[in-house]
Amino acid sequence: MPDISLTMVVVLCLASLAAGWIDAVVGGGGLLLLPALLLGLPSGTPAAYALGTNKAVAIVGTTGAAVTYARKAPVDVRLAVRIGLAALAGSTAGAFVAAGLSTDVLKPVVMVVLLGVGAFVILRPAFGTAPPTTPVSARRVLAAIGLAGLGIGFYDGLIGPGTGTFLVLALTALLHLDLVTASATAKIVNCCTNAGALATFAWKGTVHWQLAALMAVFNLVGGTVGAHTALKKGSGFVRVVLLTVVFALVANMAYQQWIA
Repeated sequence: MPDISLTMVVVLCLASLAAGWIDAVVGGGGLLLLPALLLGLPSGTPAAYALGTNKAVAIVGTTGAAVTYARKAPVDVRLAVRIGLAALAGSTAGAFVAAGLSTDVLKPVVMVVLLGVGAFVILRPAFGTAPPTTPVSARRVLAAIGLAGLGIGFYDGLIGPGTGTFLVLALTALLHLDLVTASATAKIVNCCTNAGALATFAWKGTVHWQLAALMAVFNLVGGTVGAHTALKKGSGFVRVVLLTVVFALVANMAYQQWIA
């Protein structure tokens, strides 16, 4: 356990609880959890420890949400795993590219894309509100594996913030899923990418395991409750949370890019 106060441990656990809920509903829990770890760990701690501990915490909540969704939502688990394996390969490639690339150059582009996505969801109120009425074509499945898997997985390894939200949007658009089913599918994909990232951080020894174990309990509760909330409230509720997270992500990236 790192040398931090009891008060800070409580704050980190509450942040983990809230992040688990947000992530289960629509993705983007890392917007809260990672900054909390960066601020909460002792001054001078390498950022890799915050990243590694974040993954160790997030994978527990993500798995809990995925299990809850799989039991109660019409999720195609086999397809989700196929997309997840592609995302795992994409995130690995992205991580290698990130080592020699300044991601500050790409962040403004991502912000513009997110603003466009937010406008699209606002102007298309029916987006993701109804389940598909016809079987998904093989072409759309391949597009989902390529874009939602390899493409967004690559982004996850390269930059990271908002990966879950991008997955929900891509799965909704490509596979014509309602937002609840897309969130459920995204959780399974996230499990695959988180597992790969955590293995890398664990191998490098940059995980605070005791702190992660404590925070993971809260993240699991938040993730499970969030999945139940999304299932109960439906796609309309998920849409509101989605827009909130999209604009919070833009504000967060803008702050880091031009103010911090």
